[in-house]
Amino acid sequence: MSRKQQTPTTTDSRGPVVTDGGRKDLQADCANCFGLCCVALPFARSADFAVDKSAGQPCSNLQTDFRCGIHSRLREKGFPGCTAYDCFGAGQKVSHVTFGGTDWRQDPHGARRMFAVFPLMRQLHELLWYITEALGHDSARPVHKDLRKALTRVEELSRGSAESILELDMAALRGDVNVLLLQAGERIRATVPGRRKNHRGADLIGARLAGADLRGANLRGALLIAADLAGADLRTADLIGADLRDADLSGADLTGSIFLTQAQVNAAKGDAATRLPPALGRPAHWR
Repeated sequence: MSRKQQTPTTTDSRGPVVTDGGRKDLQADCANCFGLCCVALPFARSADFAVDKSAGQPCSNLQTDFRCGIHSRLREKGFPGCTAYDCFGAGQKVSHVTFGGTDWRQDPHGARRMFAVFPLMRQLHELLWYITEALGHDSARPVHKDLRKALTRVEELSRGSAESILELDMAALRGDVNVLLLQAGERIRATVPGRRKNHRGADLIGARLAGADLRGANLRGALLIAADLAGADLRTADLIGADLRDADLSGADLTGSIFLTQAQVNAAKGDAATRLPPALGRPAHWR
């Protein structure tokens, strides 16, 4: 995967769609989904959502064609949480593979199962995203054999029946895969010479890290909410699970950062000078 330039993107009803062949099926395709994130998931009135909504209750902004009626005005209408969400392509998988194209309006009795499967499928697709990325790094080659086995296993699970997915021990599966991702991440970060910072799980809320050299840093699970990372060098930093809500990434260099997701990018702030990994798109609200 080349890191020399940004991957071209197009736009769908929810935001940028990256034309990245290696993980195309792991990117949201809202046009082929039954609006599952707008129905299955609950949200509470807060800075992220203007109203309360229960799980299984369709959002009042959901239209009959399963598209958002206020997509272009989500942030100004009080729904920035929607712009930050990414399903990793779970929506279209549940809609057209697990349930064979029968939507929850056509089958009210099966709706509850569909809504229960969706968040589990999202977790499976998130694991597939991470595993696929790790397999793209030559420095993680000693772990590739086990990663390929994990990829096959998770992919097969994602194509199982609704019942089989609902019976999954997701915590155990994530634990097994995380061991491999941790090994891969250590090998990838080791390509950065010198001492590498370890901020795994650290509370860095509001931290002043503008211009910081964080190359090869371990930022797994770090709380970087509203942190100032303007101009920071985050190349080859491990960002799996890092909370980047409202973090300032203006001018930051994240090319080559590992295990960064579109949801994390969407939740942060950036500008035209922010450099992203090629598999991720620049959020519309950054402009």
